Amino acid sequence: MAELWQRALAFLHIICLLYRPSGALRWDDRVSPSLLEVVKGNFSRTFLRVGYHKIAEIPAGARNITVQETVKSRNYLALQTQTGDTIINGNWVIDRPGIYAAVGTQLTYRRPNEIRSRNGESITAPGPLTEELHVYLIYQQPGPSVYYEYSVPVHNTQPTPEPDSYILPLAERVDPSKPGEKGEINGNDITKETSKPNHVPPDHSVTSHPQTTYTWAKSGHTECSTTCGNGRRQVLWKCVEKDSQVTVAADHCDPGLQTIHQEEDCNAQPCPAYWDVGEWSECSKRCGPGTQHRQVICRQVTQVHANGTESSVTVAPELCGLSDKPVTKTTCQLKICSQWEIQSEWSLCSVPCGVGQRRREVVCLSNQGDVEEDEECNMKLKPDTLQNCDMGTCARSWFTSLWSQWCSAECGKGNKTRTAVCLMDHMTDLPLDGCEGERPAEVTSCDSGPCKKQLEWYTGPWGQCSAECGNGTQARSVVCIINNSGDMEVVDHSQCSSLPQPITAQTCRLKPCGVQWYVTEWSACSRSCNGGYRVREVRCLADNIAPSDRCDPNFTPESREECNKQPCLAEINPSCSDQYNNCLVVVQARLCIYPYYRSVCCASCSRAQKTYPNSIQKNIRR
Repeated sequence: MAELWQRALAFLHIICLLYRPSGALRWDDRVSPSLLEVVKGNFSRTFLRVGYHKIAEIPAGARNITVQETVKSRNYLALQTQTGDTIINGNWVIDRPGIYAAVGTQLTYRRPNEIRSRNGESITAPGPLTEELHVYLIYQQPGPSVYYEYSVPVHNTQPTPEPDSYILPLAERVDPSKPGEKGEINGNDITKETSKPNHVPPDHSVTSHPQTTYTWAKSGHTECSTTCGNGRRQVLWKCVEKDSQVTVAADHCDPGLQTIHQEEDCNAQPCPAYWDVGEWSECSKRCGPGTQHRQVICRQVTQVHANGTESSVTVAPELCGLSDKPVTKTTCQLKICSQWEIQSEWSLCSVPCGVGQRRREVVCLSNQGDVEEDEECNMKLKPDTLQNCDMGTCARSWFTSLWSQWCSAECGKGNKTRTAVCLMDHMTDLPLDGCEGERPAEVTSCDSGPCKKQLEWYTGPWGQCSAECGNGTQARSVVCIINNSGDMEVVDHSQCSSLPQPITAQTCRLKPCGVQWYVTEWSACSRSCNGGYRVREVRCLADNIAPSDRCDPNFTPESREECNKQPCLAEINPSCSDQYNNCLVVVQARLCIYPYYRSVCCASCSRAQKTYPNSIQKNIRR
C-alpha cells in the first residue's frame, strides 16, 4: 500500500512539473536566449503649443516598433535621427504615406482615409535599429493621444532552455475565459514586460504508465480580431491525458493530429454607429477671424476583414446621437491682419488757386511693424492717398503778344498779327473762352505806302491733280509783274530773278488707291535683231506697299514681251566676201567652224554667226 501511495505522489509531481498556462508558446515559437524587454507608453496632453513635440527616444537595437495615434486628429507623427536628420514629416513638410528606409530598417508610415477610417496615423518597423530614433508629434489639434511600443534586448545570464522547457509569451496573454478583454495603458505611463525563462528539468526517475493515451483538446482561443462586426479568432490547443483530461507536455501528443490554424467567428453583434469626422477645410480668411468647415457622417461598421480593413455604411444620424454630433463649423485665425497706417500729413495743394490735388503716404503694416504689400491689408478700408483741394477762385485775364514788326505787304495795304491767350495769375493756360470779356483782336491792317513799279511774283490757282487716287502732281502758273500804284503789268521772268520764285508744281493725293498692280522697268532685250524678249517684275501691293493678293487677276500686266523683231543685217566689210558660189551649202553643213571655210565664205559665215552667235562660237575649232 505504501508503494502505491508513493507512485501516486510521483505521478502528481510529474503533472505539476509539466503543466503550463494555456497561453504559453510552444517550443518551436520560443524567443532567442537574449530576452526581449517590451517598452510601452502613451503620450497625451490637453493643450500644447502648435509645433513639434518629442514623444519618445527609441534606442538603437529596438525591434517590433509601433507608434499609433489612438484618437483620429489633425495632428501628424514625425521621425528624426539622433543627429537631427529628418526621416518623416520634418521641417513642416508632410510626406506621403509609404515605406521609408532609415536607421537600418524599413519604416511603414500609414495615414488612413479620414472619412472612411476611425484610425489615426501609425508608424511601424521590424527593426533592429542601428541608431537612436526620436519620435515627434506635430501638434495642431487639442487632445492628442499617441501609443507607442517597442522591444529591446536584455542580457540573459540563465542557461539556454532545453527542448522540453517553456517560455512565457512576450505579449499580453488573453484569458480564454474572458475573450475580448485586454489591458489598457492610460496617461503617460510606461510599462515594461520582461520574458522569464521557465525551465522544467526532466525527471528521468519516473516513467509514464505504458497504457496512458494522450490527445489534443481545446484550451481556449486568441483575442477576437474585433469587438463587434463579426471578427475572427484562432483556437488554441493543449495536450491532455485522454481519461483524466489533465494537461501534459505537448510532445506527448501526435503533432500530426493537431489542428494548428483553426479559426472561428466571434463578436458577431453589430458595431455601434459612430461619427466619422473629416478634415477641417482651409480657413476662410487669410488673416483675422474666419471659419472652417468639415464633413461629419454617421457610419456603422458591418464587417471587419481578416486583413484589418473594415466595411462600413452610412446610416441615419439618429443612430449616432444628434446631441453628440461633432461640430461642423468652427472659428479660425491664421494670423493677425495687417493694418493701414498713415505716415504723412497732406501735402500742399498742387495749385495756388482753383481746384487742385494733395497727397499723403499710406502703408500696410504687419502686426510686427514691417511694411508689406498693399494686398495684405483690406483694400476696401485703405485711407485716401489723393484728395482734391480748392484754393479759391483764380484771377483770369486776357494776355496779348506785341504786334508783328513788319506789315505783310512791302507796299500798299497789308496786315499785322499778334497772339491772344486767357491766363490765370499762376500761369496756367485756360480755354480761350475761360476769360470774361471780349477776346482781343489778333489781326490789324497796315499800309506800307504806295507801290511804284514794284516787281513781284504773281501765282495762279493750283491745277487739277494728275492722279485720281494715290500720289499725283498739280501745277500752277507763276508770272512776274510790275505793280505801279495798283496797275499791274506782266513782264519777263528775268526781271524778277532777284526775288525768290514760288514753286510751280507740288505733289497731291486725293484718296488712297487701295490694292493695285505695280511693275518695274523692262529689262534689256535678249537679242539685238531677229527677235528677242524682255522681262519685268509685276507685283500686287496695298497702300502701305505691303504685298497683297486682292488685285484683279484679269488686269495683270504682262511680265514678258518680244522685242527687236527686225532681221539682222551684216556689216559690209570690203575685205570679207564669199569667194565661192556654194557658200550657202557651207553654212547649212555647219562648216564655218573650220578656219578654211570661214576664209573662203567670210560674208556668209559672218552673217550666220550674228544670227546664231552661241552655236557658232561654241563649235569653232582653232
